[in-house]
Amino acid sequence: MSMPSQDLPRTTLGVLFIAALIVGSLWILRPFLGPGIWAAMLVVSTWPLLLTLQRRLWNRRWLAVTVMTLLLVVLLLLPLTLAVAALINHIDQIGEAVRLLTTWRPPRTPPQWLSGLPFVGVQLKRAWSEAVSLGVDGLFNLLTPYAGNLTRWLLLEVGSVGRLLLQFLVTAALASVMYATGEGWAAALVRFARRLGGEQGVAVVELAAQAIRGVALGVGGTALIQALLAGVGLALAGVPMAGLLTMAMFMLCIAQIGALPVLVPATVWVFWSGETGWGVFLAVWSLVVATMDNIVRPVLIRLGADLPLLLIFTGVIGGLLAFGLVGIFIGPVVLAVAYTLLDAWARPASDGLAAAMVAPRPPPKEPPTA
Repeated sequence: MSMPSQDLPRTTLGVLFIAALIVGSLWILRPFLGPGIWAAMLVVSTWPLLLTLQRRLWNRRWLAVTVMTLLLVVLLLLPLTLAVAALINHIDQIGEAVRLLTTWRPPRTPPQWLSGLPFVGVQLKRAWSEAVSLGVDGLFNLLTPYAGNLTRWLLLEVGSVGRLLLQFLVTAALASVMYATGEGWAAALVRFARRLGGEQGVAVVELAAQAIRGVALGVGGTALIQALLAGVGLALAGVPMAGLLTMAMFMLCIAQIGALPVLVPATVWVFWSGETGWGVFLAVWSLVVATMDNIVRPVLIRLGADLPLLLIFTGVIGGLLAFGLVGIFIGPVVLAVAYTLLDAWARPASDGLAAAMVAPRPPPKEPPTA
């Protein structure tokens, strides 16, 4: 019986056509890919909260969606409002600091400890003498050629902030749509996963959702707790602009940098102001805040996903370096899915081998007697 001949050109053209459709669709959706990923991560992370709100709001989905969308918008507007309010409240102090900076003159002889530093003491002493000879006006004239580059950089940063605000608004709009029709999106994804990998594909989808919730709870919750505690310490020690610094520490904690880049200069400033007692308090408080994530983060991640902590932590750091801020969620999800697939692929063979190694051997058969 002859095998039916395959139409190779038809198959090749069909594959190329499907690939072209996929590439074209991704190219058209390219401006919405980033906000769409963020919206999906936010919706998956906060879906239990949406269902809780829906039950409390007379089982009305549109009311719950409205509340969740407003919460997402407030998450952006509140930090910006606090930052602007902090700048307005301390505008006099900022102006006084700028005036003191323009009139400040360094002493002609550098301190003894500066020149006594190993390796760099001589260079720092020479740089000190050159700065004294130039004066503030000379230093400003020396830095003038770089002012144009600094101005262009500031304009680019302002433009990036505007793009970030626009992306956040698009993310909030997409998230509201996903909140309203979340069951349909989930059902379509489950159908695709079952078609692609059977029940194992469905399990992978559920694991990805658990990984997203675990990372959101662990990374976001830890960053929020650290930033709030650090902000309380700054406010108690009398550090100015504590609200603005709290927002900065929250972003640094989200980026896995920590609050120390803000707490260490603040502690030095408190000591420099002559408040030794508050300086000691802030130093101890900074040490507690900087190390508490080693305890809080694993506990919160375990509440959201039953995955190896090393895998989650590696995914957070690697995803951040590879994809930016959104990689905090993408990295653990990719690693969790890959880990689960490899574990499911290797488990039957390993279980069979282990069973063969530990199973008792049957007794040897006695030779038949005549």
